[in-house]
Amino acid sequence: MVAAVPAKAYKWAYTTMQDTSSTGILLVNLGTPDAPTFWAVRRYLAEFLGDPLVIDTPRLIWLPILHGIILNLRPWKTAANYRLVWSDRGSPLLANSQDQQAALQALLRDESRIQIPVVLGMRYGQPSLDDALAELRKMQIERLLVLPLYPQFSHTTATTTFKRIDEILHRQQFPPAVRQVTDYHDHPAYIAALAASIDEHWQTAGRSEHLLLSFHGLPKRYITNGDPYEEQCEITAALLVDELGLTDKDWTLSYQSRVGREEWLTPYTYATLQSLAQQGNRSVDVACPGFSADCLETLEEIALTNAEIYRKAGGGSLIYIPALNARPDHIRCMAQLAREHARDWLEQD
Repeated sequence: MVAAVPAKAYKWAYTTMQDTSSTGILLVNLGTPDAPTFWAVRRYLAEFLGDPLVIDTPRLIWLPILHGIILNLRPWKTAANYRLVWSDRGSPLLANSQDQQAALQALLRDESRIQIPVVLGMRYGQPSLDDALAELRKMQIERLLVLPLYPQFSHTTATTTFKRIDEILHRQQFPPAVRQVTDYHDHPAYIAALAASIDEHWQTAGRSEHLLLSFHGLPKRYITNGDPYEEQCEITAALLVDELGLTDKDWTLSYQSRVGREEWLTPYTYATLQSLAQQGNRSVDVACPGFSADCLETLEEIALTNAEIYRKAGGGSLIYIPALNARPDHIRCMAQLAREHARDWLEQD
C-alpha cells in the first residue's frame, strides 16, 4: 500500500518543480587567493602556474623552477600588492564576481519568472569548480551552461576551464548536458556596455587627452602556436573605439602583466605610458576591456603601479575607468548570452 502524500507536501513539491529550472548556469572567473598572505598566495600561484595550459614549458624544466624559486620569492611581493586592494569583503575579484552572480540570477528570475540557478566557480582557488559543480548537482540540474567571464578566448583561460569542468563531470554517474560560451569579444551588448561605461565616465569626470585600452598579455609564442587571443583583443578594441567615435590619434591598444624575459604581446602597457608621457601627454584614461571584473591587475597594476610609472616618466594624471563589474548593462549582456546559447533549454523549464 502506498502512503498518501499530505496535500500541503504535495503542493510544495509541485511548486518547487514549477519554480526551479532544470538548466543551471556556471559563471567562471580565473580565481584569487583566500587571503593577502604569503601562504595563501603561494597556494594559489602553485595551482595557477602549475597548470600546463598556462605555462607550457616542459614539466621537468618548469616544476623545479616553480617550486624551487618562484613560489619561494614571488608570493611575498604579490601578497603585498593584494593588501593594497583587499577590502572588508576580501579579494576584489571575488566580491565583484559574487555581485555579478547575484545580479544575473535576479535578472533571469525576473525575466523568466522561474529560479534559474546561477553558481560561481573559480578555475583556481575558492570557490572551486569542484564545489560549484557539486552545488549544481544537489539542485538536480539536467542541463548546464558554462559562462566563463573571459570576453576574449585563450587556451590559458577558456580551454583550461572547459578541460577542468570536463574532468570533474566525467566522475559523475549521470552528468548534465553541457554547453559552453567560448567568448563574447565582439558581442554587440558587450561592446555597447563598454562604450557606455567609458562615455559615462567622460560625462561625469571629464575626458583625458588619450585613451589607453590595456589587455592582459600573453607570451608571443602562444599566438604563433595558434591562440586567437590577440586577434580578438584587436577586434574588441576596434569595435569599441568605433562605437565611441574615436580617431586613431585618440587611443592606443597595449598589453599588461608581462613577467619573465620572454617576449610577450606588444606594445607593453608600461612602455606605452612612458612613451605617451615623453611625447608630452599629460593625462590618460585607461580602460581594461579584457577584464570582466576589477581585480589585482586593474586596481593595483594599472591604477597604482602604472600610474606611478606614467608620472615618473613625466606624465600627469592616469585615471583608471572601472571594469564593467555588476553594471546593469553588463548583467543584461550576460543574460543575453545565456538566452542565445540556451534558449531552447530554458523554454523547456
